[in-house]
Amino acid sequence: MSTDEPPVRPGRSRAPRAPKPLDATAALKAAAPARRSRRRGPVVAVTGAAHGIGEILVRGLAASGQIKKVIAIDTIRGDVSEVTWRLADVRDRILEDRLAGVDVVVHLSADAGFELDHPDSIGANVRGAANVLTVAPAAGVKHVVLVTSAMVYGAHADNPVPLPEDSELRATADSAWLGDLLEIERLAAQGPRTHPGLRVTVLRPAVLVGGGVDTILTRHFEAPRLLAVKGAHTRWQFCHVDDLFAAIELVCIGGVPAADSGIGAGTGARTGAEPEPVGHFVVGVGSDGWLDQEDIERVTGKRHIELPSSVAFGTAERLHRLGVTPAGSSDLQFLVHPWVVDTSRLVAAGWRPKYDNATALGVAIAESSGRHAIGGHRIGRRDAAAGAAVGATVALVGTAALVRRARRRRHG
Repeated sequence: MSTDEPPVRPGRSRAPRAPKPLDATAALKAAAPARRSRRRGPVVAVTGAAHGIGEILVRGLAASGQIKKVIAIDTIRGDVSEVTWRLADVRDRILEDRLAGVDVVVHLSADAGFELDHPDSIGANVRGAANVLTVAPAAGVKHVVLVTSAMVYGAHADNPVPLPEDSELRATADSAWLGDLLEIERLAAQGPRTHPGLRVTVLRPAVLVGGGVDTILTRHFEAPRLLAVKGAHTRWQFCHVDDLFAAIELVCIGGVPAADSGIGAGTGARTGAEPEPVGHFVVGVGSDGWLDQEDIERVTGKRHIELPSSVAFGTAERLHRLGVTPAGSSDLQFLVHPWVVDTSRLVAAGWRPKYDNATALGVAIAESSGRHAIGGHRIGRRDAAAGAAVGATVALVGTAALVRRARRRRHG
């Protein structure tokens, strides 16, 4: 029986009355609880939202049933219409106003593109991250999520496989981009101490692939032959951007691994009953396990050129200094030595990667189809035939250097 109708007395009957229509205001009020139930969760702001991984992230979060609202922040308005755009430079103090009403800020700390050593780019990533960590608490934001890279651990022959997430950061700041990441990591660890009550989560993905990601690491697989260093035990781990998005989404709704230096951290999404965790947290993101050199060659269908370590690294540095290739000896370390991350904290929180390493690598190969690169330098199709000879050239340059060194020792 409708609540809009009076009860019918016993022994009497009448024709049923149509329910009274609701006016527009009442209809909106009646529908409001249903809308709120569909869009529960935090209000999440994403910086760098108009392009690249940022655009992929805001599209995914906008479609998530676990995020109440998405605020997209960039200097230009992007193409995603399902989010609220607020224009700002992340290095500007005005960002504080743009973060009004935001619960979580996801800051994409640095773009691993190819213009990062340009004078205008050096330090820009650090200034942006520092400003976010300063203005977010002032705006009432309780949680800042930073995306850096597992490269901050450094690639070393003695790295454990996999690396525990609390391992020492042993990368060297040989490039502006990696130097920025290391400084951002330092700021992230300092943030909760400077701003009590703030929670900072740092995600460190393995080699990113998918979504058009284009880095020196992905260009390695565009070479006609794959470089191998004699005596090195190469281990490759990948992270598809969809899996990175899933990790970010989980972290935004409160899913965290066991605490690093934080207080009250759990291993899954918060239910709202437990206290909000605060402190500094680190999360490794990547596919399960790793691929060795034989696996890489099987997936890519390419053979390798093996060089002695001194030849490979010495020649790479010389070619880089001459401006022949964008990749120097420090970049070569990440193609040779392991830097596989442990993802057990994410897994314990309920995250599972959709892509295994072989499938993720396959995505990178498919996206770069028809492209050819040597040492990170992309070459035209007509030059590709000469690409196979580059390995021999590298070997010859390095060998000549060794011969000159040996002669100096004999005559010295």
